[in-house]
Order: sequence, then C-alpha cells, then structure tokens
Amino acid sequence: MSHRPGTSDTSGTSGRFRLTLAQLNATVGDIKGNIAQVRAAWAEARDAGADMLALPEMFATGYNTQDLVMKPVFHQEAIAAIHALAADCADGPAIAIGGPALEGAELFNAYYVLQGGTVTARVLKHHLPNETVFDEMRLYGSAPVAGPYTVGPVRIGSPICEDAWHEDVAETLAETGAQILLVPNGSPYYRGKMETRQTIMVSRVVETGLPLVYLNLVGGQDDQVFDGGSFVLNPAGGLAVQMPVFETGLAHVDFIQGPEGWRAEAGVLAHIPDQMEQDYHAMVLSLRDYMRKTGFKKVLLGLSGGIDSAIVAVIAADALGAGNVRCVMLPSEYTSQASLDDAQAVAEALGCAYDFVPIDKGRAAITETLAPLFAGHAEDLTEENIQSRLRGLLLMAMSNKFGEMLLTTGNKSEVAVGYSTIYGDMNGGYNPIKDLYKTRVFEMCRWRNATHRAWMMGPEGEVIAPRIIDKPPSAELREDQKDSDSLPDYPVLDAILQILVDGDGSIDDCVKAGFSREDAARVEHLIYISEYKRFQSAPGTRLSKHAFWLDRRYPIANRWRDGAAG
Repeated sequence: MSHRPGTSDTSGTSGRFRLTLAQLNATVGDIKGNIAQVRAAWAEARDAGADMLALPEMFATGYNTQDLVMKPVFHQEAIAAIHALAADCADGPAIAIGGPALEGAELFNAYYVLQGGTVTARVLKHHLPNETVFDEMRLYGSAPVAGPYTVGPVRIGSPICEDAWHEDVAETLAETGAQILLVPNGSPYYRGKMETRQTIMVSRVVETGLPLVYLNLVGGQDDQVFDGGSFVLNPAGGLAVQMPVFETGLAHVDFIQGPEGWRAEAGVLAHIPDQMEQDYHAMVLSLRDYMRKTGFKKVLLGLSGGIDSAIVAVIAADALGAGNVRCVMLPSEYTSQASLDDAQAVAEALGCAYDFVPIDKGRAAITETLAPLFAGHAEDLTEENIQSRLRGLLLMAMSNKFGEMLLTTGNKSEVAVGYSTIYGDMNGGYNPIKDLYKTRVFEMCRWRNATHRAWMMGPEGEVIAPRIIDKPPSAELREDQKDSDSLPDYPVLDAILQILVDGDGSIDDCVKAGFSREDAARVEHLIYISEYKRFQSAPGTRLSKHAFWLDRRYPIANRWRDGAAG
C-alpha cells in the first residue's frame, strides 16, 4: 500500500524534504530477508524522489530477538549487513534503519543513518523497557542521550521507541537543534494501544514544538503482534498522516520549511477500526505469520461442535485459506448429535476438509489395558481425561503424518483456571484465542458472522451458526456435563479473572465489585494451581497487557494464597 501526499520530485530541494516511511514486516533472524525488503523499499523511495527512507526499530534483525541478539556471531552478521547496505545504496536517498551496535564490548539497540555509501550517524537507545514482554536491560546497555543528525536540509532527532515515552530525550534533542523527531518503534499491540501511543506522542510534540513521525513494525512474532499504525503529527499536535493498522506499506511524506519551522503536508488518514476488529485482525495476522515464519503451510484442529474450536477454525481459514485447514471431529459416546451436526456445519460453511475419527475403539483398548491397575477404584476425572488425551494423541499423529501444525483452542478463561487437559486438548503448536476471554469469544463469533474484510481469506457471511453460540458450553466428557458444573458462569468467572489477572487485584477487590468471597477465593486457587499447565502450553496471540507468558510470570511451586497462611 503506498500513500503519496505529494507528487513532485523534491530530492535535494532546500525547504522541502521527502521522507518515505517503510511500515514493513521483519522476521526475527532473517537478516538477509529483512535487508532485501529494505532494498526494495529504497528503490521505491528513490523512484518517488525521497530524500530519506526510514525503517522501524531493530528491523535488520527483526524484533523482539530476546537473547538471540546477544550471540556474537548473530549481532556481528547484522552489523555487517547494515554496513553492506550502506555501500550498496550509496546513490539515492539516505536510509535510517534499526539494528544492534557495539560500543567497545557493550551491545546497544541502535538506529543507523546511511548516506553516501557509509554510516554517517548512529543513535543508541537510552531508556530500556523492562516490563511486560520486554527485557531490554538484560540485552543492551543504556547510552547517553545524543544530539540530532543531519540529512539534506534537516536536522533529525530519533528517540528510539521507549525513549519517546519519556520527556527527557525529546527535550534534549529539541534543545540541541533537532527540527523533526523521527521515532522508530517495535511496539507490539495490546487493546487500546493506539490511543495510548498517540496521546504520549502528542505530549512530545507539544513539549518540543516539533513535528513527530511515529514509525512502527507490522507482523506477528511468537505471541506478540506489531500492528503498524504509523503516523505523523505536526507541531500543534494535528494528525497529518495515518497509516493502516496490521498492514505493510510505504508512505511518502513531504515536509515543508516555513517561518516557524518544518511541517508535514497533509496525507492519507487511514481508518482505525474498533477494538473488536483490531483483536480479530491481530489473531489472524499472528497465526498467518507464525505459520510463515516457522515454515508450516497447513493446520489442523479438533472441531468439537463448541464455540471455541469454531472460532479458531474461522481464524485459521481467514489466516491461511480454507484449503489449508483440516477440521477433525473425534466423537465419544458423550458427544451429542447437536455437536456432531454443528461441527460439520462449521467445516462446510468454511469449505475446510472435515474428518470423522471416533475414539470409542481406542478408548476401549486403553480402558482394558488399565483395568488391572484401576480395579477397585471408582471412575473419576481420570477417565474423562483419557478421552481428551486420546484425542490429543490422534491429532498429533495426524499432525506428524500430514505435516500440518495442530492448533489448540482453549480460551483465556480456561487457560486461567486450568479447565483443560495437559497432553490432551492442550496439545498444539499455537493458540490464537489464548488471550481471549470466553465472554469475548461469544462477542467475536457474532462480530465475524456479520463482518468480512479484504484481509480475511475465509468466506463471508454466517460461518458459525447462532445455535453454536447460544448453547450452554460443555466439554462433553460425561453425561449431561456443563462447564457451569465445575466453574462459575462465564460472565462471573471472566469478571473475577479480569480483577485478579488483568488488574492484578485481590479477593477483597472482587468482593467490593460484588462477587462472593467464596467464588473469588476458588478462582484464585485455580489460577495458582494451573501455573504448571500454562508453563507447558502453546504460545498464542497477545491481545492485552496481561497475557499469559511474558506479561505475567509466576512461580509454578507457590504456596501463597490471598488472605491465608502460606
């Protein structure tokens, strides 16, 4: 996608400066592939008469690299690739690109400026984020704040991502002569992130009186999704350019120098969708990129006739195309006819392959094998879990045989309280709905039935029948089983979880919100005793600041409980 606010060739003209923003999708570790994207964008920027091409934070290596960047042979290769890029792109626009840098023996998160065949400037990150998914203090040194660099007629200051969330770096750059702030970012999505970013960046603009360019990555990386949404603010805080969210593209932005300094000409203002659509797009993009970046082409999943597996099937079809999705029904004697019909209906509505693999013979064989050991013991949860683990075994066998990655389908409510079977329905390589509470799953299904976008590869229209959404949730592992037999109703459970997990609150906070102390204490207990399951669970799309994995790191062996002795 290309946005061109102006059409004239402005290269080298005093008083005008054309900056090409490259909102692209880097792959961690694919240094050659990332640099190839830069070369293609540079050629397009050159043809558009740009003075400079800007890439996001750590684009050369991909982001977030975690400890990979500390491996000497890796960061040395990335640094060499940046210098080679400078030499190969000597005749044309300058390039600004994020990558690792060495200063003495210390490693830094850096922003390189390439002009005339060489590296003419190197900005080193000052503020290192060390919260939620970030561990940059583990990886990099903190550098002193440096001054601006010059490209053509403009002095540019580049606070690197976190540096722009604090006042001091931007103010120092303004005081030392910066005329435009260009902020390269590797800023992952969470619900409401765009509003937070724009509010903070407007503050930087108001404080400095300078125009600001916020340039962000796009794409999925493990659990994180970089949502793009790059934008340009003018000195008064007005929005001059807005790039789309979750989409790659270039934007050619013209800056004009007037009596009061530089100002961006008005460009395209892309529509920013609501939070429901952003969440759904994040899940689709994260699965699509996880598959592409790990080398898988197709997926399979167990389709139970319930709402969770249904929405995962739809997400998979939207991410990969229905022809790359295999749905498998694995019924037992407890599987209702309604579930059989509903599972088949979802697969047919999507146009996915559908396999029917009953587990009764396998279950009978396992029961017979264990009978001498289990003699004298009443049936209990063990026999229920055997069904789930048998399904997991069969699905993994299909995954191995067909080379298709197994998706797991547990929502955040289930993941939080351990309402799942380890080595059973938790089997799988990725879980798109891992950070989506059950009540939001219901909402998401209704939204997807009513909504279709060009980036969805699945069919439009009603893909999940209303009866699937409306029926009482059940694992169907015993006669007349309902989720509500084991858990509070989902509106209650999710509200308590949002207090305890997302709000990091207490049982007293739950009581003050109107929930019973008994329910809150029970949910808290389930959260803690399920930590070992989450530790072994598949990664999944991060939609909030309190997703299970890097955002929330708790010990597995933990005797503490709120309001009770350890």
